[in-house]
Amino acid sequence: MWPLFLGLALLMIGNGLNGAVIGVRSSSEGFTLVVTGVIMAGYFAGFLLAPTLVVRMISSVGHIRVFAGLASTASTAVLIHSISVTAPTWVLMRFIFGFCFAGLYIVIESWLNELSTPQNRGRTLAIYMIVSMTGLGIGQALITVADPNTFRLFVLSSVLVSMALVPVTLAGNISAPEVRLPEKAPIRELLRIVPTGVVGAFMSGAATGVVFALSAVYATSVGLSIDRTALFLLVPMIGGVVMQWPVGKLSDRLRRRTVIFAVAVVASAVCAAGIVVPSDSALMLLVMFGVGGALFPLYSLVVSYTLDWTAVEKTVGTSGTLVRLNGAGALVGPLVTAPLMSWLSPTMFFWTMGAFFSVIVAFISYRLLFSDPLPEERESPYVPFPARATSVAFRLVTTPARVSKRVGKNIVGRRHEHRTADDRFERRTAELRHPSNSEMANGTDEEE
Repeated sequence: MWPLFLGLALLMIGNGLNGAVIGVRSSSEGFTLVVTGVIMAGYFAGFLLAPTLVVRMISSVGHIRVFAGLASTASTAVLIHSISVTAPTWVLMRFIFGFCFAGLYIVIESWLNELSTPQNRGRTLAIYMIVSMTGLGIGQALITVADPNTFRLFVLSSVLVSMALVPVTLAGNISAPEVRLPEKAPIRELLRIVPTGVVGAFMSGAATGVVFALSAVYATSVGLSIDRTALFLLVPMIGGVVMQWPVGKLSDRLRRRTVIFAVAVVASAVCAAGIVVPSDSALMLLVMFGVGGALFPLYSLVVSYTLDWTAVEKTVGTSGTLVRLNGAGALVGPLVTAPLMSWLSPTMFFWTMGAFFSVIVAFISYRLLFSDPLPEERESPYVPFPARATSVAFRLVTTPARVSKRVGKNIVGRRHEHRTADDRFERRTAELRHPSNSEMANGTDEEE
């Protein structure tokens, strides 16, 4: 798997650098905050559109060709930013860049699924998350290596994305798996079964979109130096990686909905601190560490909680809906926040994130008062899930057991057996298939 992880690391470093440069450069090019918000949101629009089209491309020409084509296109889109410095061009290039990256994630995630086994899926997903978050943070920190107002950082980002082709295309022991998108789970059905998951996925996505798209814009607006801006962008990623483990352990020991509530409260409080803490203070870095440390585990908590309520055979479809909800929120977040930052104050960066978290707090408060919790024995282990992964990555958690035969360096004879769920999943499925045994059959408003 290491060629895939190396390719992913190069992609994420290039992605993080490209987003940081555009955020910093937009101000010096005279783009308004509203226009900058639209430019940055273009990435998430492309990310939402890509999956269906990319899967069709893979079935037509194969994984390697699709990966090579998308990486080359993304690399070219980065360079065009330095050639044509106009708002329409940058919006289009960000859209193409986001489309390409969603496709690249699908290719890498499908390969990781094919190579993983029931024994190492959890470790594979954890490494995937760490590589993704760390790569983004390193890429954003690289804005200090050259003047953002020149073309050099665009070239460096393009080189990093292009170099991701090398380990992936030269890995001769990787066989291309079949890729299928999961059947969609209707949002209306999820709202009926687990409304907390719907609200949590969308609102955490909105906050994620603000962090990814507008952190550099905020830093530039308040006059931070380029070195301080790099730290401002880096520390949320560090917080996200560091806090996944303790938050996950806490959610496995306490009721998960209560932990989601607590993390959302902490996130709201941290954003409130960001409003009053001076932007050039060292405390601001601690605030951004707290934002990342609460935000990224929050999405993982929402994912785990939603899957707890979902029948085993519907987990992959539900995961796809969660990814789309999170992506839609990431698209809306910058489009709402950037105009408010322009019309009122740069501190709306924290105000709007705090508002998104507060919606989660208010909604879960209502659910805690008027709905019974999930039985503790039906809660599955916490899943540390990357914020910008696609639904294909969920198969690392939900796919059936794979029986493999190793010949030399190659794995052959793959086939899928029936899913080897533990007793917890079997009890959950039995309860969901026999609603008479559940609280909902008695007319309560429980999140079944």
